[in-house]
Amino acid sequence: MATLLVLFRRPQDTAAFERHYREVHLPLARKIPGLRSLRVDRTVGGDPALREYHLVSRLEFDSLEALRAALRSPEGQAAGNDLAQFARDGYKILQLEPLPGVDAAP
Repeated sequence: MATLLVLFRRPQDTAAFERHYREVHLPLARKIPGLRSLRVDRTVGGDPALREYHLVSRLEFDSLEALRAALRSPEGQAAGNDLAQFARDGYKILQLEPLPGVDAAP
């Protein structure tokens, strides 16, 4: 499993940002080939230095290779182009893979 994590900075107009995210960006992202799951969360607490972030999106793929191929696909490129247009207040993207030998289950 591999994860694409997108941290969106707090926009000036959160209502307009969330509307575009729901109505335009999510439908584009859901078309990305190889996408296994997609989760979006609002930040509600934590480190005060990180309160500049508003939403965190987590997109899961079977492998790091599948994630990278998905980003190169026409659908991945369309979602990336939209991201650059509407997330003007900034964002950070992380590509994650599990640490070998660590089981996530308690």
